[in-house]
Amino acid sequence: MTKDLNETARERTPWGRIARDGLWDNNVVLAQMLALCPLLAVTGTATNGLGLGLASLVVMVASGLLVSSLRGLITPQVRIPVFVLIIATLVTLVDLAMNAWLHDLHKVLGLFIPLIVTNCAILGRAESFASRNRIAPAVFDGLMMGVGFTLVLVTLGAMRELIGSGTLFANASLLLGEAMGFLEVTLISDYRGFLLMILPPGGFLALGFLLAGQRLLKRLPNIKRRAQSASLASPG
Repeated sequence: MTKDLNETARERTPWGRIARDGLWDNNVVLAQMLALCPLLAVTGTATNGLGLGLASLVVMVASGLLVSSLRGLITPQVRIPVFVLIIATLVTLVDLAMNAWLHDLHKVLGLFIPLIVTNCAILGRAESFASRNRIAPAVFDGLMMGVGFTLVLVTLGAMRELIGSGTLFANASLLLGEAMGFLEVTLISDYRGFLLMILPPGGFLALGFLLAGQRLLKRLPNIKRRAQSASLASPG
């Protein structure tokens, strides 16, 4: 009986809460601090971050769909190897597809596409959410987690690219196809660049500022409430 109640409660997870967790409260990078290796390695430009983010998003959504669909058939004893096999199969398909249709981007991202298999966030969501919920919430959770991860990748890449070279989405038409050429923007003409931001140390610096900004935004409501309480308590 208790198991049935827990199952029902999990399946009634509010959609808004799933979206907020994926985009902000339980964001793969900002809250869980996962996938930092590819995050710091490929975000020299916003274009690279967008490419890896979209690839990860496809894997997250598809893995949520498959794991939730098969949850009644997978026994607890073998669930982790089965989840890894599902994720590895999806990553292989994404890798082959990118090599066929986005070959230039595939060459730039290189080893980090196969390494999506080792992304703990994908396996973690398969274990903690998709395997315990129905298909629709599982797919939506994968979508929100993937979108949240992609937004951080693009934001970090944009910060580093803007400061490092004065551009945004450089070579988007070459890496993502001619249709994405409209993304290419040169914000600072004749900019000599700031090499540190494009190199790995720049990734750590940009990530630190991004995390600090998120923590500050989370604390703003409490700061405002304290200020209001203090103003109401003051005699004047």
